[in-house]
Amino acid sequence: MKRILIPAGGAILATGLLAAGLVGTAQADSDVATDAMAASAANAKAVADFWAENNGAALKAAKESNVWDKADVAKLQSKGGYSADTKPGSTQPIGEEKKTTSKTQNVNMPKTIGKVFFVNSKGEKKWCSATSIQSQYRNLVATAGHCVYDTATDSALLGKWVFVPGYYQGKAPWGVYVGKQAFTHYDFDVYEDYDRDYAFVTVYNGVSLGGGTAKQVSKADFDKYTGIKDAKDVEISKEEFDKSVLDPTKTEAYWIKEGTAPEATGPDYPGAEVGKVEVTKAVYDAAKVGKGNGFKFGGPITEIVTDPQAAAYLENQKKDPEKYPATVVKDDRGNWTITHYFVQQWYKPGSDTKYYKTVFFIIEGFAKDAGRLGDNVGGQGFAWNQPTGKYVRVFGYPAAPHPDGNKNYTGVTPKWCYGKTSGKLVGSAAKKIEEHLALKCAFTEGADGGPWLYKYSNTKRLGYLNGVVSTFNDQDANGRVDYISSPYFDGETNTVYKAAAASWSGKIV
Repeated sequence: MKRILIPAGGAILATGLLAAGLVGTAQADSDVATDAMAASAANAKAVADFWAENNGAALKAAKESNVWDKADVAKLQSKGGYSADTKPGSTQPIGEEKKTTSKTQNVNMPKTIGKVFFVNSKGEKKWCSATSIQSQYRNLVATAGHCVYDTATDSALLGKWVFVPGYYQGKAPWGVYVGKQAFTHYDFDVYEDYDRDYAFVTVYNGVSLGGGTAKQVSKADFDKYTGIKDAKDVEISKEEFDKSVLDPTKTEAYWIKEGTAPEATGPDYPGAEVGKVEVTKAVYDAAKVGKGNGFKFGGPITEIVTDPQAAAYLENQKKDPEKYPATVVKDDRGNWTITHYFVQQWYKPGSDTKYYKTVFFIIEGFAKDAGRLGDNVGGQGFAWNQPTGKYVRVFGYPAAPHPDGNKNYTGVTPKWCYGKTSGKLVGSAAKKIEEHLALKCAFTEGADGGPWLYKYSNTKRLGYLNGVVSTFNDQDANGRVDYISSPYFDGETNTVYKAAAASWSGKIV
């Protein structure tokens, strides 16, 4: 802990009072920083809807966290041995999984891991790795501090924060868990001290997304509704459109899509369609036979008409001979005929005017309560003030390319690293870090926030959280990440964890 607390009334003398821990309470009380996230169930449901709309489109669009640039991926320096501030301790995991009898060396991924999704100050949709962890109300997620607090904006909370255990390509097999309250160390919240780059977030009961009932509503109600909704355009007849009343209280809105007229062209234009143009007998007789504009279109068509029909046509022909060019003949028996002659005209196809109505729906019952996080996926235990140089297994969703541009990971599926942590604490000038543990591992960004699990049981898929992925480092300076680091979990970390683990959250729906 870098902060030094000076109580009002003067300095503390170097006496047994300090050793007795009289300032320990003041330190513990001030170690915990907590901030509200989605403060109400209604706010939380709106957050869940944001990520769920359009079949999880926002989840699929999110990219891995990118708070580290190439200059930050630097070499770690040894800082010396650790100094436990209290006795070592641990809290048991919950939700023991079914044991496997497999004798292979394959690693069984824990159900507790997943991705946290959020929106940063730039409006970008991002994600980190995280895990469910044991707590009184089975509602707690552990991740990196920079995956909860936006270090680009003086550690303001990241927006629309959710945890999705077992996330895979837009799917949330155990539901979406919206963050209610964030807990971190005072030094990270206020000073962005990366020696305290961890956070614990209480989450509401999960929301199971899918199903639901579509209810048709008015345009006005559709606009006001903040949940999942949909609108469909349906083509209708002109008669139905003519009978419609444009009224915003109705459950449909009517509109027209104007058509386009055919455009004259030649027969060789791709997709051209032939039409016929009526002409006089003289023009028809002079026309060629074949394929082309002005060429004959079939043979003459003769119709037998009555005296009044013939008289009407002749009257129209006097007024508009171009529109009525047919030959009208009365034979010796007094029968009238009208003979029509046609030539070709080729067109680029047009489109007809179409009529539509838009129908509005809201989706009720889309979000269902999925229960508590710990009941669904279990929760890892927690350990603090443990010896360094111990074996841990680390899980996460690495996705970013190495500084040299090589991209080993996709971020789609979880990966793991295994090894012994550094015997001494390490530091990094990139984020003024002095008290981290290092592990040889080639994870890249996207894995940040992923759990370091001590005494991990491959059969139970459970262990003890004793770190989170915080930094990515290049020890041999070849442009590739080869080490990751985590804050050392000490008694102050346990103080933050205990405050979070005792906090209730509740349901959204």
